Amino acid sequence: MYRITQKRNIFFIISGVLVIASLVFISLGGLKLGIDFTGGSFIQVGFLEARPPVSQISEKLSGLNLGNMTIQPLGEDSLTLKLKNIDNETYQSIISSLKESFGGIEEKSFDSIGPTIGNELKSKALSAIILVLIFILLYISFAFRKASFGPVKSWIYGSGAIIALLHDLLIVIGVFAFLGKFWNVEIDALFITALLTILGFSVHDTIVVYDRIRERLRVNYNKDLEETVNESVNQTLVRSLNTSLTTILVLLALYLFGGQSINHFVLALLIGIITGTYSSIFIASPLLVVWNKFTEKKN
Repeated sequence: MYRITQKRNIFFIISGVLVIASLVFISLGGLKLGIDFTGGSFIQVGFLEARPPVSQISEKLSGLNLGNMTIQPLGEDSLTLKLKNIDNETYQSIISSLKESFGGIEEKSFDSIGPTIGNELKSKALSAIILVLIFILLYISFAFRKASFGPVKSWIYGSGAIIALLHDLLIVIGVFAFLGKFWNVEIDALFITALLTILGFSVHDTIVVYDRIRERLRVNYNKDLEETVNESVNQTLVRSLNTSLTTILVLLALYLFGGQSINHFVLALLIGIITGTYSSIFIASPLLVVWNKFTEKKN
């Protein structure tokens, strides 16, 4: 049996270093917002013949000095270009370049989003994350309300899960702040989708471990909490790792073969699944022991 809770300080130090590094890169302005948040232009075109690879389209448009641009395939014959705000002359240059290089082009739409809409999207994204965290806290507190007979109150389970989730979010955001600082990687609306997905996956993993702790506390309520938590984590360890591993393998396949348009989305999920599994095992559960020792010492 692995002595996970007994070695919790090592895991706390590792997480502390990662979280502090993330906060440093975020504070240095490394997190680059894409046009979904800052405003920009959206062009949707269809190809009358086979749609060329994204890399070829990007290469043909590189001479127009369009800056950071996202090319997202749609269906079998269309795509969307996301780029900085452009005027009609630049738009016509893009269409002409595509027609000259790839033949027949169908102009479907050309729209622009101003900074005001981008700021509104940022506000809604932040509100969505906060609401999810609040509902997770309420749900876990409610689901574990009958566990309050033991040394750990129901709201402590919820608080431990929230701390683990914040840990996961900060590390994922910190990695993208690092990538933005040194490789100009931008985040878009898909990044927010990835964060919300990570929250759901991570809290599911945490609840599985917490539920096993609750079951063992009912049977061995006189046993030392640290030993009970450690046994529970070990009993769910293989299940958690297998579930995460199968998900990671799928995401790796998507990252390698899914195309440029979803690479950053998949990368965020990959990092989040790994950190979520780590926090469920090595952070969320040991936090129950830390809180229990703190309250015992205080009393």
